[in-house]
Amino acid sequence: MSWLRESGGGQPAAAGASSGTPPRGADGPGLPRVRAQPLPEPKGLMRRAIATLDPGYFAWVMATGIVSIGTDLLGDHLISQVVLGVTVAAFVGLVLAYAARLLWFGSFVRQSAADPTTAMAYFTVVAGTDVLAVRLVLAGHPLVAFALGACAAAVWVGLTYALPWSIVAAARRPVLGEINGTWLVWVVATQSLSIVAAAVAPSAPATWLRAELPAVAVCLWGLGVMLYLVLIVIIFLRLLVIAVTPAEMGPAYWIAMGATAISVRAAAGILAVHDPHATTLVAAMRPFVVGLSVVLWAFGTWWIPLLVLLGIWRYVLRRYPRTYEPRLWNVVFPLGMYTVASFSLGQIAGLGFMASVARIWVWVGVAAWVAVLFLMGGALARSLVERRHSQEKMIV
Repeated sequence: MSWLRESGGGQPAAAGASSGTPPRGADGPGLPRVRAQPLPEPKGLMRRAIATLDPGYFAWVMATGIVSIGTDLLGDHLISQVVLGVTVAAFVGLVLAYAARLLWFGSFVRQSAADPTTAMAYFTVVAGTDVLAVRLVLAGHPLVAFALGACAAAVWVGLTYALPWSIVAAARRPVLGEINGTWLVWVVATQSLSIVAAAVAPSAPATWLRAELPAVAVCLWGLGVMLYLVLIVIIFLRLLVIAVTPAEMGPAYWIAMGATAISVRAAAGILAVHDPHATTLVAAMRPFVVGLSVVLWAFGTWWIPLLVLLGIWRYVLRRYPRTYEPRLWNVVFPLGMYTVASFSLGQIAGLGFMASVARIWVWVGVAAWVAVLFLMGGALARSLVERRHSQEKMIV
């Protein structure tokens, strides 16, 4: 079931692991670059699919949920409800699959958590949960959203400290060469918590939570912005200094735009806070938040043509196979989030041109979602056909 398997930023998680001589690194003079050997895959279709599940598959929930939010905000409620149903189904299925992978195939989880090309993809669990939570707030279920946000916050705290430590502790090589766009999911997860904190604050189950959650949202937004500034410089440096192959230049780099978009959406959520306990903080920061949000929105818009050109380079000029890979959902999510961010900030800050862009762009996100869902269905169908053929050969 290769359609479910790990793909570290567009390249196989164990690429190069089986070569006879490991590539040389700069850990020290003459020290080899260490790459973990691929683990033996278990027998059985379902067991193999769970063991090799891509760490970033929750991007499916992120992408589907944000398309549901965007269509709901812009008045296409029927489409939004249908997509919400898919979001809930994907969320439940992936929670079960991730839990099974952790319980039964912990060695696979540990290996991907120590690999810089795949580790940060686990933050999609946080972001996907938060996107669903925000959609449930719109659907009138704030307490369920609060519970999901609390769970996501607990996972975020664990991953924020465990993943960098795991990478540093396991690496005997320069990590810079293996950093890719997936690292920006860390930013997306942080900003998604900010959005949920602001969204559930008015309906929080305790008075002190209603008073404190807006301040938490502001702090998380600031942390997310700083993480973006640090990581985007590192990623630009990596692209300019180290040779990049078509396999490495995968869909994960679209998160560079998605991270700016969700930062803008988080800012809009802060600006929308009306709690009397938080209005002083929000009022004091309002000019700064609006100004920086416009800068981030402009930078995110600048990314779009560049990312399209990089896609042309990958698929047309370098003839990379145009097949389904789980990280394609990392393209859909930024497109959908760009719609939501543009509409939300345009409404809150009185920037009408952003809302106008959102009304057109929402259909780009919907089209991308349908296209990737079709590709995923086709990949699943091919896997089932191949399995059937292999079983028939064994019988013969």
